[in-house]
Formats: sequence, C-alpha cells, structure tokens
Amino acid sequence: MESMFQEEGSSSVTSSPLQFFSMMSLSPSIGSPYPWLRELKSEERGLYLIHLLLTCANHVAVGSLENANITLEQISQLASPDGDTMQRIAAYFTEALADRILKTWPGLHRALNSTRIVMVSEEILVQKLFFELFPFLKVAYILTNQAIVEAMEGEKMVHIIDLNAAEPAQWIALLQVLSARPEGTPHLRITGVHHQKEILDQMAHKLTEEAERLDIPFQFNPVVSKLENLDFDKLRVKTGEALAISSILQLHSLLALDDEALRRKSPLLSKHSNGIHLQKALLMNQSTLGDLLEKDMVNGYSPSPDSASSSPASSTASMNSESFLNALWGLSPKVMVVTEQDSNHNGSTLMERLLEALYSYAALFDCLESTVSRTSLERLKVEKMLFGEEIKNIIACEGAERKERHEKLDKWIQRLDLSGFGNVPLSYYGMLQARRFLQSYGCEGYRMREENGCVVICWQDRSLFSTTAWRPKK
Repeated sequence: MESMFQEEGSSSVTSSPLQFFSMMSLSPSIGSPYPWLRELKSEERGLYLIHLLLTCANHVAVGSLENANITLEQISQLASPDGDTMQRIAAYFTEALADRILKTWPGLHRALNSTRIVMVSEEILVQKLFFELFPFLKVAYILTNQAIVEAMEGEKMVHIIDLNAAEPAQWIALLQVLSARPEGTPHLRITGVHHQKEILDQMAHKLTEEAERLDIPFQFNPVVSKLENLDFDKLRVKTGEALAISSILQLHSLLALDDEALRRKSPLLSKHSNGIHLQKALLMNQSTLGDLLEKDMVNGYSPSPDSASSSPASSTASMNSESFLNALWGLSPKVMVVTEQDSNHNGSTLMERLLEALYSYAALFDCLESTVSRTSLERLKVEKMLFGEEIKNIIACEGAERKERHEKLDKWIQRLDLSGFGNVPLSYYGMLQARRFLQSYGCEGYRMREENGCVVICWQDRSLFSTTAWRPKK
C-alpha cells in the first residue's frame, strides 16, 4: 500500500497524475460508464480514487450536491468492496460521504434507516473476526494481563473491572496464569461492563466454566450499560480487595460528550472552513495522498501526532471525559491498563478527519490484503461491518453522534496525567511476550515499538494502537 502513496519521479505540473486527472472533465458528458477509467492501471486508479474522494468531500463540505453526485457516480466506476486495497477503501469512504449528504434531509435519512437492525449475533461475530484476523487485541491482552499479574502479586482478593466485556479469551488466559501462581490462587471477581446483556451472559458462562475447571474461586458481576451512562455504584468496589481496570478501545467514545459541551459554549462554527480547506488541497500540485498528508500544505495543517487541532477538546478541560477519568481515579486501582487506537480522527473539520482516516484505514485494509484472500467472506464482513461503520461515523456524523474519536497516544498521556494518573512503564517481560507473539504471527508487516514504557503496535511504520498502564499518583 505504501507504493500507492509514494510515486517516483518528478512532481512537476506536467507529470503529476493528480494534476492530469484534475484537468479531466467530471461531467457525465464523456459517457457513462467512463471508458477511459476502465483502462487505468492499479496505481493510477488508486491515485485517481484519492483525487475523486477529495473532490467529492469538497463538494459535500460546501453543499454542492449536484457536483457531489456526479463525482460519486464516477467513483462508483472504480471502487469495489472486493477489489484491491484502494478500491475497497474508496467503496466505504464513498458510502460515508453519501450518508453525510443524506443527513442534510433528516426525514429521508431516517426513513432509509428505519428498518435497519443490527443483530447481537452480528456484533459478536464482527468482534470475533477482528480478534482472529488481526494480532492487535491479542497483543493488548498479553500486555494487559501481564501488568495485572505483576500488580496483583501476593494479593488474595482481586477485582478486575473490564470496561468492554466482550471477549472472554483475555480473562480465560488470565485465569490460567493465576491458577499456576506460586503463592496460590486468589479469589477473583470480574465486573464486566457492556451495553448488550446477551454478550455479558456469554462471558459469564464461559468464565465461570473455566474457573470451575481450574478450581479458582470466582464471581462475575455483569453491568449492562453504555460507558457514558455508567453508574459507578454498580461496579461494587469493596474495601480489602485489590482493584485493576482494563479499558480496551473504549475511552475515545467519551470525547463525543466533550464536543457537545464545547459546541453549547461556542455554537458559531464556520460553515465554509471544510470547503476552503479541501479546495486548497486540490489546487496544490502534489501527486499522492502521502504528499498531501506529509507536507504542511493545508492552512498550516499537518497530520503529525502533535497537530494542535487534533481534538476540539484537547486544549479545553472537559467535565465529561474528565469526570469519568476522575471517577476511575477515585476507585484507587492498583493498575489501570488502557488500549486505544493511535490515530488522529477527532479533528474539527471534515478535511482533517478524511485525510487522517484515509491514511489509518489504508494501513488496516493493507493488513488484510497481505494476510487474507480478497474473496474471503470473513474479510468482507470485518471491512464492512466494523471498519466501514467506523469510517461512516468519522466522516458522516457530528456532535454526540460521532463516537469514533480516536486520538494519538500523547493526547491520552496528557489527559490521564491531568486526571491524577501516573504512568506505570510496561514490564520488560510483558513486552517480550508481546514481541514474541508478533514474531510468531507469520506476517512481517506487524511491528511493535516501546515509547517511554508505553507500547505502540504498527503496520509497517504506521502506528495503529497503543497500550499504556497507569495508577493514581500519590
């Protein structure tokens, strides 16, 4: 996929593919389907799809729906959910941009989605596929469990709060480690938080069964709740027990509440900033998405992790995510392990989010391109039901509805530090286990790097997920 974003040779006006394509008419007068589109080679097609997606986003941002419709029609000639990496990505970004357009007619949008039902079984399936097709969750589980085992050494009463109790594999592995503990097995209680009762019921059954097999005293406390509505009293934290908290891909959703609070304080936002942003991007003579992203060329915007505009809430203390983190701090855990997407998808403008999401999801789709057949039904499901829905949320939604607000590691370090948590470096042994697992995974593209005691998991050189450990400062 990297070759898609990096082109050799001159970037002069005469040789730039984007410059060449931008001079072509987007009018359907050249015929539909567009015959010359079918003759493009894979890399040319990928570059042109990037160009069309940026063009379409520009039209959407400024409300030029007729031009957006024409561009969407042209993208449809090239995009495909079962094609190469760029074709597949384009299919889901196109769907997201179309959904954003439909939201301008709320009645129409609601009518088209009124009978849409997401089955719990489908939610379980897609999470299982993500667990199986990628190493990311497995690495997070290895690092989280090792941090918990080390923090709970010698403890007889252990309580773990799982803020996303969806995958029993993590805790089955922990039960097996605890059963072999030299000082004897502790009494273990796991409180699982999830918005679906059926998922918690499955978790309780599997963990209880494993605990009985290993002869470990065990209790499972299910809490049916969305994270933003969590009643901390239901966590039933007791004195005399050692507490650990595990949060895997959850905390970013709380930032939507921060954004709503900020919008109520500052309701006047520019209607045209997205359009101007994108228009300038398209006028620049850069030949690839890599050039567009890597150069500080759009109103001073850079996709680096230090981008000042990465989060509307990053510079303003918010009472929503802040109060949640403060409540976690108040529980006095011996350790809290946090895994989050290491991406910058919480920009305030459509332009920022579109460019950053293209980069991140290109890496995720490329992971699958390198390890799974294009005809795989499992691959199609995880791309459509998980990544496709995340892309749609990032691009089409605003306000409290936009939950996929992934941010970079430095933002989470800052946020947790302000909430009274101190970083606990992940142990050498934990990182060694995780690194050995990645090496045995059978794909060289996956990499892991350590940053000041934190772990970042990458595809090639693109960081995708981070895992950090914390405890309340004294």
